[in-house]
Amino acid sequence: MTLPPKPPSRPEKVSLLQYMRLFRRDILSAQPAKLYRAWMAEFRTPFFRSFMINDPALIETVLKERPDDFPKSARISEGLRPLLGQSVFLTNGETWKRQRRIIDPAFEGGRLRETFPAMWDAAEAAAARLDGQAGQVIEIEAETSHAAADVIFRTLFSIPIDHHLAQQVFDAFRSYQRSQPILNLGAFVPLPRWMPRLHRKSTRMNAAKIRQLITELTQSRAAQIAAGTAPDDLATKIMTTVDPVTGEGFSTDEMVDQVAIFFLAGHETSASALAWALYLMALYPDWQDRVADEATALKDCDFSVMSALRISRDVFRETLRLYPPVPMMVREAGCPEHFRDRPVPKGAQLVLSPWHLHRHERLWDNPDSFDPERWHTENGKACQRNAYMPFSAGARVCTGAGFAMVEGPLILSRILRDYRVVVQPDKTPVPVAHLTVRAQNGIWLRLERR
Repeated sequence: MTLPPKPPSRPEKVSLLQYMRLFRRDILSAQPAKLYRAWMAEFRTPFFRSFMINDPALIETVLKERPDDFPKSARISEGLRPLLGQSVFLTNGETWKRQRRIIDPAFEGGRLRETFPAMWDAAEAAAARLDGQAGQVIEIEAETSHAAADVIFRTLFSIPIDHHLAQQVFDAFRSYQRSQPILNLGAFVPLPRWMPRLHRKSTRMNAAKIRQLITELTQSRAAQIAAGTAPDDLATKIMTTVDPVTGEGFSTDEMVDQVAIFFLAGHETSASALAWALYLMALYPDWQDRVADEATALKDCDFSVMSALRISRDVFRETLRLYPPVPMMVREAGCPEHFRDRPVPKGAQLVLSPWHLHRHERLWDNPDSFDPERWHTENGKACQRNAYMPFSAGARVCTGAGFAMVEGPLILSRILRDYRVVVQPDKTPVPVAHLTVRAQNGIWLRLERR
């Protein structure tokens, strides 16, 4: 049986300079094959020590039992500061807790049902955009990026992607992706606060442009709220929510930080997952036909239709296992620890890798195979509880996890209801990690009308 593409592993022994070069180019192929079997692995540099943790019990400790003892590492955030500022994705401690108290209510309870019409409209628009490309070989990541950005703008600001400001943010973000390596020098070398971070000029310029455009959207919404004319969408909900502890809401600058991460997390990750899901459907046409048959239920904009998309949901869940959009997360040991008979010093970097955990050879049956039915097996159910975290886990679980698990299956089903996707044998995608797990040279599929 054909296995989904997986990046090659590096040689066992490489120098620090070689490793830094490999890591900067692509996190995934910079790692040795043994990490797919290891419970814990140590890596030393002249500046810090890091430990990759694949032991589910230790992951439970770090993410769920004692999250305050293992804050997010500032090293990885170095490269994202120009765009994300002090967003909830990067902060720790009381600042992060305050931000989550303001943000979380927007995603609670019936909000998914309320945002569903906007997702439905974005899915319809995505299918319509593909109409003129039937019969052609297309780069599907570009299409899923467009669709995911459309969802974000419709649900957050009640505007479609073709709104002039939305389109400018989308275009600037594509430029930012091309200019932004996943790691900045600060990820390897501890730099004092006063020292320049050596971000590329293009990275700084694109980040500044995105933030200026988001500021325009935010200020416009603030004026609508003041006038009583604001739509009841996610932006309005967040901007009118105050912290129950302090009684204060977000300032304009703080809201810009949050919108930037909503766009990055909600657009970039969804686009990655959707693109890989469509590729897997092309690689496994029998599964594609099952999703397409199920998708005939998509007739009217009714949230209850999601209960009919069971196969699509299993396919999307399996896609997130094989190609988790965020392949690695880094925490920092806030105090000395002792993990698996090894001393872990204060300040050590703890790497939690969904990429390796989801393919761990000691945990999963046939870890490198595509098998949406695994979620109904005993092994799959156990691993879903203990070894599956595409949205992180514990206190810092992604706020939009439920949002993504509606958006992904919906758009996937809507596209496959009308179109068939076919692999191109000479264009097998190679997974690499940039801001998210993408294909090195894109994902090229032939689009055919059903």
